Amino acid sequence: MSYEELLTETALADERFIVMTAENRALVRNIPAKLGNRFIDTGITEQTMIGAAAGLALRGRIPIVHALASFLTMRAFEFLRTDAGIPNLPVKLSSFIPGFLSDGNGPTHQALEDISLMRGIPNMTVFAPADEDDLVKMLPQIWAYSRPSYVRINTRRADYIHAPFELGKAEVISIGDDVTIITYGLLFEQALIAVEILRREGLSVGLINLRSLKPVDERAVIEATRDSALTVTLEDHFQTGGLYSIVAEVLLKHGLTANVLPIALNERWFKPALLPAVLQHEGFTGKQIAEKILGYKTFYKQPEIMVPQFSE
Repeated sequence: MSYEELLTETALADERFIVMTAENRALVRNIPAKLGNRFIDTGITEQTMIGAAAGLALRGRIPIVHALASFLTMRAFEFLRTDAGIPNLPVKLSSFIPGFLSDGNGPTHQALEDISLMRGIPNMTVFAPADEDDLVKMLPQIWAYSRPSYVRINTRRADYIHAPFELGKAEVISIGDDVTIITYGLLFEQALIAVEILRREGLSVGLINLRSLKPVDERAVIEATRDSALTVTLEDHFQTGGLYSIVAEVLLKHGLTANVLPIALNERWFKPALLPAVLQHEGFTGKQIAEKILGYKTFYKQPEIMVPQFSE
């Protein structure tokens, strides 16, 4: 099932759902004819769209809004914070071409700080599916959740079949003694390649698709950093405020430390090109990721430390 098919089916089954866009119909081309006046295009007015969505949510509706990630998170930030986040309204944000998925666009259209911005908004939840299969497995729970949500939409087709989604839980693909890669979104595809290369080099490698960035699966993060000599955070986002910061916050919260290698963009935008060329130029192909990990010489086993006990 595609994103558009899932959204159409959901909206037709429940009249509370309103589909909105700020003149960005790439994900919803066939929906206007099917939903009639429950499809609203506000034009290139992200701020107005969020304000209107909040008003609809106050009246019992569930608006699912669409816009380019960079404009949705930055141009409309104050409205997201004040109109959706603070009153805790179920405004559902479908963020188009986030991170490297913006491939051919320059810095103005590259959303590389969106995770940082959105997880800082009170009550906002943040999710990043690995591919279309992951996306359609995650969205029903996200759309049914009572809080506002930000989703990095990823409709790339992939062969990997994901486990069922549980809100706030990571998808633990494998457990490794030597290295564990924690990632989300688009780069899960490259992480799978890196894992196979590292295994051929004789390493025991774990892989976690974090999926839910707020709320975050603290147990998965702590167990990965506890059980592996090296934890790698892999993301198409600025290093500050994203996954590397999330892992650091979880560890510090529980009085822990770990050997962590961040692979992210460090306060710089990527060179626009087609996606394969972007990944190659910026060093984010599976092969390049594996080489970075193999070149990191400070693997060490963590000393025995007390870790928090989680109730089931």
